[in-house]
Amino acid sequence: MVIGIPREVLSDERRVALVPERVAYLVGKGQEVLVETGAGGKAFFDDEAYTQAGAGLAPDARALYARADLVLKVRAPGADASGADELGVLREGCMLVALLDPLNTSARMHQLAQRRITGFSLDTIPRITRAQGMDVLSSMATVAGYKAGLLGASHLGKFFPLLMTAAGTVTPAKVLVLGVAY
Repeated sequence: MVIGIPREVLSDERRVALVPERVAYLVGKGQEVLVETGAGGKAFFDDEAYTQAGAGLAPDARALYARADLVLKVRAPGADASGADELGVLREGCMLVALLDPLNTSARMHQLAQRRITGFSLDTIPRITRAQGMDVLSSMATVAGYKAGLLGASHLGKFFPLLMTAAGTVTPAKVLVLGVAY
């Protein structure tokens, strides 16, 4: 089985579906992993890290999709910068694991079904103890919440934490955090 890791096409998406450490694990288990050139760049993983982990490199998404039996993505297939739709180049009969949002994208789900692509939507995995290792929503919400606190602190205009030094004490900031989890 060839596991394909493409570069994410949304301009503001910096995540990558599989990091080099996990690639090495899969390769060690006898799997072939193919990574699109530059796929991990925005997440600070260069192509060399993937090749050292045992992955092969594909020059572009079309070459990767032509060989991949299983495609791992962060976001659902979409249009790249040139306007080409990823869904149109996925190999018929392959498997796709991504945040597919199936309840809100029925047209995409019909396209997958018509092309006999088996989709596993990570955002539909139940948020229960047994599924914690696959729960992407909770882990991403944790990261987003942490970053929101840092961004809020940077706009506050004063020190955020409690600091006690020989020069005195800086009292902690009082904040109100409003948020929603879906």
